Formats: sequence, C-alpha cells, structure tokens
Amino acid sequence: MSGFHQRLQALEPRAQQAFMAALCERLLPNYALYAQTAGHGSPAGLRAILDLVWERLSVREARIDFALQAEKLAELAPPEGDDSFGARRATEAVAALSALLDTLQGEAPEAVLEVSRASRGGLRAFIELTEGEEDGERLAALVREHPLMADENDFQDAVLEAVEEPLGRDELKALRRLGRNEGVSNLGLSAE
Repeated sequence: MSGFHQRLQALEPRAQQAFMAALCERLLPNYALYAQTAGHGSPAGLRAILDLVWERLSVREARIDFALQAEKLAELAPPEGDDSFGARRATEAVAALSALLDTLQGEAPEAVLEVSRASRGGLRAFIELTEGEEDGERLAALVREHPLMADENDFQDAVLEAVEEPLGRDELKALRRLGRNEGVSNLGLSAE
C-alpha cells in the first residue's frame, strides 16, 4: 500500500489531478443518489465543475476561475446537520472534488492521498453498514476481502497506471470513461 502512496506522490501535479478527477467521477453517483433521496443538492452542479476540471486537463490554456468553482461547490454540500449515510457519502464526493480544486489553485501536496483514502474510506463504511459484523477483526477481514474493495483497489491501480503514462487527449478521454464506470459508483450503486 505504501508503494502505491509513494507512486501517487511522485506524480507530477497534472497527473495527480487526472487521478483525482477519475476518482471523483466514480464518487458522483453517490452524490446523485443522495440528492435524489434527500431532495437536496445538485448533481448537475457537481458535474459542471468536474467537467471544467477535465477541460483544464485537456486544454492547458483554458482559463477557469477555480476559486469561484470552489465557492459554488461549497454551496452544493449536504447540510451540516445531516448525518445520514447518504449525506456522508455525498460529502465525500464534494470533499474529493474540493481537494482537486485546491490543487488547481496552488499547492495541496496531500490532496491526491486524501482523495484516494476518501474513496476507500466511504467504501469501508458501506461494507461495515451492509455486512453488520460486530467483531472488529472479522469486519476488517470482510472489508479486505470484499469484492467491492477488490474492485476499488483494482480501479485505483488502473487509474494510477494510466496517469503514470503521458496524458494526451485520447488518454484523458479513456481515463474519464474508466472513472465514469458506466454510471456505477465505488459502492456499486447507480443513480439511474
């Protein structure tokens, strides 16, 4: 695992941003599901901000005010008092996108690790919720061996391998498709 984190931190900033953008793509359906059920938030608003990130990754000269986008994003977060499972996962999606916007506005050396951990952490919480296992050791083993966690680890490995190569337009499109995962989130959920 630490080798994975070292590789992440060794990436140039643009490659780190591409990694985070792909992970954000996979977190978006969790936000969309929350917005549908809670009647709060705007999946289209998040989508628009993430689309601007991809545009900036593709077109280096693109002039985008990411400070303004960060302000818009903050307004889309679930209300602070909502401690529901869905709100926590939606908050993770917002936080991941926020960390990505931080890197586009300047130095945020830990952001890429935060986004990687947030995606795995939300999944861990989901497995804990669905498996209903009380015993800590057994639960840890369940999480480690869970097919969704295996899928998440494979996904993050695939994204990391992709961004370690030069990223032209075609590679970015492929990465974005990988992140979109046909509309299925890291939790195996779809907002369709």
